Amino acid sequence: MRKIVTGAFVSLDGVMQAPGGPGEDPSGGFRFGGWIVPLCDAVTGAAIGESFATPFDLLLGRRTYDIFAAHWPRIPTDPAARGYDAGNADIARKFNAATKYVATHRPESLTWQHSRALGTDVVAALRELKAQDGPPLLTQGSSELIQILLANDLIDELRLQTFPVVLGRGKRLFGDSAAPAAFKVTKSIVSPSGVVVATYERAGAVQTGSFLLDSSTEA
Repeated sequence: MRKIVTGAFVSLDGVMQAPGGPGEDPSGGFRFGGWIVPLCDAVTGAAIGESFATPFDLLLGRRTYDIFAAHWPRIPTDPAARGYDAGNADIARKFNAATKYVATHRPESLTWQHSRALGTDVVAALRELKAQDGPPLLTQGSSELIQILLANDLIDELRLQTFPVVLGRGKRLFGDSAAPAAFKVTKSIVSPSGVVVATYERAGAVQTGSFLLDSSTEA
């Protein structure tokens, strides 16, 4: 059985929109594109590398797919090529080789190699994929798709980097439609720039309790 793993950069107030650059996703008038860049350090970079260190397939919304498809296939992977960067080349090779499952209404326009549309019933397609054998399905970005995953309790693991900034508005990781669920922290570290890097795994239903006194008083 396959797991769905969601990786995300989030602000303290839960915004995940356009972390990597001003032109990434300015929709809704968002003006802080690239907000993670000044705070990225060796620890956050290592966490990203660890996420891609073992085999995976990508699970993407259409907007993120288009951003990735316009970027990663164009990254030089030949060490002799101009502009070659070993870290970017490693990710590019892995993203190009991975199967990309995409939530889209335009399947005919998926031109990046190894891309597959999820079909009209995204939830049913994902349940079928999860029942199969194979590597984890890793989401990156894809805030709208993540809302579907959360609403249908399909996420098995969250790999979050929480940055010490408040953005005020923008697309958020958690919306009102998320199904109640408990998670446990399986790994965490604070980077030198103050980013909380943590992994959360699904841990059953939400448990409740009470701090009320066992016996009632007049107060």
